[in-house]
Amino acid sequence: MGRKNRGKEEEEEEGGSSNGSGDGEYEVDDLRDKIQSSRGSRFALIKSQFGYEAGNNRRLSRENLIKGVSHGYIDPQTNRWYRAWEKFILIWALYSSCFTPLEFGFFRGLPKKLFVLDIVGQVAFFIDIILHFFVAYLDTETYVLVKKRTPIAIRYMRSHFIIDLLGCMPWDIIYKAAGGKEWIRYLLWIRLSRVRKLTKFFQNMEKDIRINYLFTRIIKLIAVELYCTHTAACIFYYLATTIPEEKEGYTWIGSLQLGDYHYSHFREIDLWKRYITSMYFAIVTMATVGYGDIHAVNVREMIFVMIYVSFDMILGAYLIGNMTALIVKGSKTERYRDKMTDLLKYMNRNRLGKDIRNQIKGHLRLQYERSYTDAVVLQDIPVSIRAKISQRLYRDFIESIDLFDGCSAEFINQIVIRLHEEFFLPGEVIMEQGNAVDQLYFVKEGSLEEISTAKDGSEESSTDLKPGAVFGIIAILFNIPQPKTVRVCELCVLLRIDKQSFSNILEVYFHDGRRILSNLSEGKDSVFGKKQLETDIGFHITKQEAELALRVNSASYYGDLQQLKDLIRAGADPNKTDYDGRSPLHLAASRGYEDIVQFLIQEGMNVNIADNFGNTPLLEAIKNGHENIATLLVNKGASLQIENAGNYLCMVVLKGDADFLRRLLSRGIDPNSKDYDERTPLHVAASQGFYIMAKILLDAGASVLSKDRWGNTPLDEARITRNKKMVSLLEAAKPLETSELPDAPDRSQEITDKRRRIKCTVFPFHPWESKDARKVGIVLWVPSSMEDLIREASEQLNVSSCSCLLTEDGGKIVDVNMISDGQKLFMMRETD
Repeated sequence: MGRKNRGKEEEEEEGGSSNGSGDGEYEVDDLRDKIQSSRGSRFALIKSQFGYEAGNNRRLSRENLIKGVSHGYIDPQTNRWYRAWEKFILIWALYSSCFTPLEFGFFRGLPKKLFVLDIVGQVAFFIDIILHFFVAYLDTETYVLVKKRTPIAIRYMRSHFIIDLLGCMPWDIIYKAAGGKEWIRYLLWIRLSRVRKLTKFFQNMEKDIRINYLFTRIIKLIAVELYCTHTAACIFYYLATTIPEEKEGYTWIGSLQLGDYHYSHFREIDLWKRYITSMYFAIVTMATVGYGDIHAVNVREMIFVMIYVSFDMILGAYLIGNMTALIVKGSKTERYRDKMTDLLKYMNRNRLGKDIRNQIKGHLRLQYERSYTDAVVLQDIPVSIRAKISQRLYRDFIESIDLFDGCSAEFINQIVIRLHEEFFLPGEVIMEQGNAVDQLYFVKEGSLEEISTAKDGSEESSTDLKPGAVFGIIAILFNIPQPKTVRVCELCVLLRIDKQSFSNILEVYFHDGRRILSNLSEGKDSVFGKKQLETDIGFHITKQEAELALRVNSASYYGDLQQLKDLIRAGADPNKTDYDGRSPLHLAASRGYEDIVQFLIQEGMNVNIADNFGNTPLLEAIKNGHENIATLLVNKGASLQIENAGNYLCMVVLKGDADFLRRLLSRGIDPNSKDYDERTPLHVAASQGFYIMAKILLDAGASVLSKDRWGNTPLDEARITRNKKMVSLLEAAKPLETSELPDAPDRSQEITDKRRRIKCTVFPFHPWESKDARKVGIVLWVPSSMEDLIREASEQLNVSSCSCLLTEDGGKIVDVNMISDGQKLFMMRETD
């Protein structure tokens, strides 16, 4: 009992979704005979021809509430009386379509009984004309059921009104009243326009999955064949009867003799026998079996037979082709029926609600109707060609969207080639409030609305989405639930790109991503409050910049010059730092990538930028022993900017890194720098017994007699530790301190003696000269004065006009006491 009731409910639900024939759930209007060439006209054709029940209780747009409901109309989808009338008028259409050729060929004025029947039929069709002025229709623009009389009447009068009205005229009465003028009878053929009702009926039957498809197709093909031969038979008889009776022997039927029977005076033969004879002649002619005793006699009959046989060739091809399709199967309509059958079984088994059932069935019907515009048409075309097609179809539209204002052509191109076109019916919910979003949509045609829903389910506010609008962008960019529900108001075309593809494009074209965020914040309408949106966008931009800095630093760290170039070319800022304040120049200098360092300097990178720990790129290069990069940075204006240099040098000495200490001192750092206890690096080296470190510091000019805050000198520290070797080293350096010499002349002599034991290397070029312009230098003992050193170097290198010596950092040496052992010097003219 429960199963029976459920089946009844399902039948009522299916019947309620019909479009006029009672079987609307299973029916789709076929557009194949009406496809036009232009893309826009095809979209309009779908909207105007496709039937869809949105439900009277469904709110499609705010305009519907404003318009209200008009009275005095007939809803073809829900009015049972009108649906019954359609079945009644279908019977009269069948009668009229078959009787009209018969009346034209076999009657010159109808008998009384047939005349009354004809009048009744015409009255029925005239009532149908009147009803058409009250039948609501779906508007092609808004796709909403139009219920007002004026637009209904105008639409019908522009379509079939004139032909329907002429078909209802009593042509038999007019023929008799006009004195039997033959040309009036030709107007009877206007009534054949009623065949369109039968054609629509067969189309609905083909798509009704409750009726066997093979049976429906065979019935339709037989009906087409019989109707064509019936019409031809009536015309054949008409050709014979329009010749005077005395010449009836010169017609195909008047000259006919079958066995002993002769068809002379055939007008007196029974009507049924005359019709069967005409039908037989029409069928054997159509089948091209051969005439035998039945053949054309006069010229008129020959002309008509030639036309008829030519038409029969086309009709035969149509019949054979359709029968072949029935045997082979796999037609478009059959695939639709099979898929609809499976869907109905699924929906019935899971007891889906009416709304979701209508949406599923409606969407399947829409896919069936628009298959000639779907992407499936292009599935066998190479991707590169499909990309060009997408650019041709969608590029101008995407460029016109405000969200992409100012974006690069490459970015637009990547968006366009990944778009997918989709159709949606009125009433469909594309996104629901609070759901995760993985698709971004652009409105190309049609209309939608955004709805804010309260906790109790009531609709709080609504925003219209017209062509050019975008929805889903906020949820995708900020990774938040969809803020509003998006529902279709009119049949619309949407362009869709999935979240993953969109995010991948933004990762490559991040400059365009920032532009999109800027356009989004400048928009007049937003789903959030203005301040909240600006805050979220600012946070998102900061996050993007941090991620981008990490990507740039990663390319620098791994030495990927090409990726680094691509990132900067796409808009990345090389001066942006990571969470530790480290720039790509820090990482490249520390890793020893000279090509990347040169590229970053060319891009305007700040060579003296410091990280959060005070490290500069030059210090990183020195720390890791990359002398070439250190020289390159110095040549570009870099300098050691170490805060609390005394603390730093003391820590280096304490770690025992002699090579690093030597490199630091060669770059001009003061060896007598003091820490917070006024201790110099030599104090630390002496106290720890680092002999090599102490020697390096002494060679760099460290003072043995410098005192810390307790008054201890490095020599005192060495004596405290009882390191005899260290004490001897410091004692040997002690006489050089002027504070312990009794008189200046003796001290000057000792300094001169000491300088005699110091050597240096002099080069005849500028320290910042390119590698190709460099020359071989010479090693010299440092004399007592700068003049002697310059003169001796000029003689040995055969260089004239040189008047000064420079350090590697470009500093001018003014006193020989500033020269350390093994230092590199460069000869230059004062003017240079």
